[in-house]
Amino acid sequence: MLWTYLAIAAIAVVVLLILFRMVWRVAEPNEALIISGLGAHSSQEQVNETLGFKIVVGRGTAVLPGFQTVRRLPLDIRATPLTVTCVSSQGIPLHIKGVTAYKVGDDYGSIANAARRFLEQSDEQVMGTIHELFAGHLRAIVGSTTVEEMLHDRETLTTNIRGSLAGDMEKLGLVVDSLQIQEIDDESGYIKNLGRPQAAAVEAAARIAQAERDREATEREQAAAAQKAAAVRQSSIAQAGYQAEVDQAKSKASQSGPLAEALARQEVVVAETETAKLNASLAEKQLESSVLKPADAEAYRQRTLASAARDAQIAAAEANAREVQLRGEAEAKATELTGKAEASAVQAKAMAEAAGIKARAEALATNTEAVVAQQLAEAYPEIVTAAASSFEKVGNMVVLNGAQGIEDTLVKTITMGGSGFALAKQLIDSLATKKDEKPTLEPVPDESA
Repeated sequence: MLWTYLAIAAIAVVVLLILFRMVWRVAEPNEALIISGLGAHSSQEQVNETLGFKIVVGRGTAVLPGFQTVRRLPLDIRATPLTVTCVSSQGIPLHIKGVTAYKVGDDYGSIANAARRFLEQSDEQVMGTIHELFAGHLRAIVGSTTVEEMLHDRETLTTNIRGSLAGDMEKLGLVVDSLQIQEIDDESGYIKNLGRPQAAAVEAAARIAQAERDREATEREQAAAAQKAAAVRQSSIAQAGYQAEVDQAKSKASQSGPLAEALARQEVVVAETETAKLNASLAEKQLESSVLKPADAEAYRQRTLASAARDAQIAAAEANAREVQLRGEAEAKATELTGKAEASAVQAKAMAEAAGIKARAEALATNTEAVVAQQLAEAYPEIVTAAASSFEKVGNMVVLNGAQGIEDTLVKTITMGGSGFALAKQLIDSLATKKDEKPTLEPVPDESA
């Protein structure tokens, strides 16, 4: 139950807050609330008369929805430009431009008057009304004033305009905060002509002043030129004295110059001598470090290499002598063995040749042609080689009939071998009859011919 009561209380508070927010209205500092409807009327404390609406400024009030209506009237300042064509008391057409700043009055009467006249109107409509009001009063004031008075005393002009507007502005509930006349102009050139005498006077005064300044400037220029000439003369005299001193100093300098140069040259020679000594010492040190020491090192190296080479040669000679001794002993032993082997070989060869001669003799006695043929067969390669050697010196050989010519040449070469066979047979036959007679060998016909 407690939670239910708490929830109902919370809902009631929320509803009351919403209703209060819907009913309560607050006026901003720069506005007034105009409330009309049931029970909305002003008190006698606010205005001297009873109004049919309520004015609220700077505070809040309750408004019954559906029974009362609330509107907001701005109280801030507004500005409107003024451009009016009017005629002065002299009958001169003028164009006057200015600007005015106005606002609703702060008292309840001005707020009530403004609310009756301008509530629900737009800013353009309000500014149009104000412009026409100002234009009418401005034409009235300008029509009773001369151009000179307006030009020379604009403050009086604006004061007269504001004084003329005060009654009408109060009826409207408005107050003029500022009124400025910015420009007064005419098409006839009256204002321009008004300024010409003064401008001419000013121009004349300016020219006179300029002439005075020119004269004073000329006088000062002449005086300055005279002073300048005197200064130039004095300067020339001083320069002549200075030039004499300079020439004297130059003469002394020209005499002292060679002496100073000689002294300087002497110092240079002394410095060069010292430099030469230092260079010689440096060259000696460089020679010692770059030539003598490397030469000593090279000599030591050469002596070491020569000693090593000599020891190597001695060792090589001893090794060669030993090698020769061993080689002689080996060669003597080999010679001995070789002699024995050659003797045995000669003996065996002699025995073999004797047996061969005997066998050849027996073979010749029984079959001469077979022996000759065998000998020719064994020596046939040498025979062919000897026959072919005759062509070695031939650079180019032309063979006719192509392959047939090459074949004929080879046949003739081989036939020469056959002729040798017949010649060998005749020689063998002649040897068989050598003891009884001296046979005459007939030439064997050359078959190749």
